[in-house]
Amino acid sequence: MTAEFEYVFPAIRGVQAQREYYVSMCPLRLIPKLFTFDEEELPPDMRAQRKLNLTRIPAISRYLIENKDNYVFSSITASVNGPVIFEPIGDQDAHNRVGSLRIDMNAQFIINDGQHRRGAIEAALKEEPSLGDETISVVFFIDRGLERCQQMFVDLNKHAIKPSASLNTLYDQREDISKIAKAIALESTTFKGVVEMEKSTLARRSRKLVTLSAIKTATACLLAGKELKNIDDATSFSIKYWDELGKHISEWQLVSQGRITAGEIREGYVNCHAIVLQVLGIIGNKLCDLSWKESKERLKLLEQIDWSRSNAKVWEGRAMIGGRMSKSSNNITLTSNYIKSQIGLDLSPEEQRVEDAYLRGENV
Repeated sequence: MTAEFEYVFPAIRGVQAQREYYVSMCPLRLIPKLFTFDEEELPPDMRAQRKLNLTRIPAISRYLIENKDNYVFSSITASVNGPVIFEPIGDQDAHNRVGSLRIDMNAQFIINDGQHRRGAIEAALKEEPSLGDETISVVFFIDRGLERCQQMFVDLNKHAIKPSASLNTLYDQREDISKIAKAIALESTTFKGVVEMEKSTLARRSRKLVTLSAIKTATACLLAGKELKNIDDATSFSIKYWDELGKHISEWQLVSQGRITAGEIREGYVNCHAIVLQVLGIIGNKLCDLSWKESKERLKLLEQIDWSRSNAKVWEGRAMIGGRMSKSSNNITLTSNYIKSQIGLDLSPEEQRVEDAYLRGENV
């Protein structure tokens, strides 16, 4: 190979499974040129990757553009099908592992992991060309054929576990609603000490009443479409609402006081489950149209509701299907309809349509 017909990357050489691989840093502007999509029309058994999901790219691209001062991208992993030469800077110790990776320009690069990152980078560069000088790490493996590339895809993805929604919320320092949800969990009288901060599902014996992800979803419904000055005002308002509401749900109070376990409440009542929490956020959003004094009077009426699962006449078909809690959009609407009716709130035309169909015994 001659320099005129090759790519030259600064690289570090490593060994996995007795095979050499190389790690380099590539400018973002080079990524779309190196890695092209040429397998889209091939059947799955002839591809080395899943089919590109174009709907994922705008969100990743937007993340890159909106956080260009503090984004984080993990490495792209690729196999190289073509002549490769590694030239170390020395013969001994670390010098033998650092050098230049020379790859023939006619070589093909097959992405084993990171095709959506690649697509997002290409889209982002069209809007923010200045990002082109930044770099992303690329791990190069030598192509051992289609079967090896397919197995690499499986191995790279087999043990990947997506973080829970609660853990994402806990660690998220960008999104305002995540910050608000954390403040509610840590500072509100209603939820302090009873929120599962890491998991998005509660074990049968869990001492926690609700999950952080459920609080986030419910609070997003509470604040939807509302204009507040800043995140501090939104946080204060949210805590004020949940604390006032908590005064009128006796089961929540019993858990906070340690007089009954959270597991007993979850097993016997519907009001600590995610669907009802979300509905209570929706109810709060509607109450924002009223004065705070009137809102408190309406919330007090919640004390008259029988939240027990055994009250199947009310909850079966609304919050529950076959005795199990259901979070479908239809069940959310029907549960909201019932609670609104109990505290004197009007239904929207669409909510009334769903309610009428339910009362007629129809599926909507």
